[in-house]
Amino acid sequence: MTRELVKGYYTRTVKKEWKRLARDTYHRLEFETTLHFLKKYLPKKGLILDAGGGPGRYTIELAKMGYNIILLDLSPANLKFAKKQIKKERVQNRVKDVVEGSIEDLSRFSDNTFDAVICLGGPLSHILDEEERNKAISEMIRVAKRGAPLFASVMSKLSVFVSELKLFQNEIDKPLFKEALCTGNYFGGYGFTACHFFLPEELRKDFEKKQVKILEMVGVEGIGSHFEEKINKLARNKRRWKVWLEMHYKTCTHPVVVGISEHMLIVCKKL
Repeated sequence: MTRELVKGYYTRTVKKEWKRLARDTYHRLEFETTLHFLKKYLPKKGLILDAGGGPGRYTIELAKMGYNIILLDLSPANLKFAKKQIKKERVQNRVKDVVEGSIEDLSRFSDNTFDAVICLGGPLSHILDEEERNKAISEMIRVAKRGAPLFASVMSKLSVFVSELKLFQNEIDKPLFKEALCTGNYFGGYGFTACHFFLPEELRKDFEKKQVKILEMVGVEGIGSHFEEKINKLARNKRRWKVWLEMHYKTCTHPVVVGISEHMLIVCKKL
């Protein structure tokens, strides 16, 4: 049921999701910060699995950087759109396959296949069942080569409460808010789909019990989380924006900042 809710939501919002990471400076901050840490830890070359890669924003960017990519996503509409964008950007030779599938089941891929695995923008957050989330994490690790980096970003529990205060106060006295407070699970409605919101320690624990070494945790939007108008205004002043970005990259790995950021990125290495 949850999977169908998520699939339906992203089928209806393909273009919105494609534009999300590029629509303004605030949203590009998620994209650019994620790329910053991808560039820091990715091998110089190799085959990457983009697990739950949606309409292909990261697939195309990494293909332009010279990596070979396989894009996997739950939504056929996302994949159809991605194929058009891949062709438009002329990176077909780097995108080795575009396949429909769920991150909980990567059985089409053999053990130790990929030089890196990415799962960005929150696919893990759309799995409400803890056992299934653990299966998805195990699958991503299984298909990665020994020593390969893995990157997963999820949506933050603390940050969603800021969103409730700022934008959705009408939800605060409803059972769905209490459910999110207790379990981190949100069952959809009010413009979004089913989602599990993580605490930093929960995300770390989920990966620590696997055969990986955690290299870094990142608050992707950092201290600027939820300050969309302020960030977009600040970016108009190039000198001040440069100073802010320097501060952003120095502080976005601080544990407090990781917890309050809209998206948290965990970077691991398979042992």
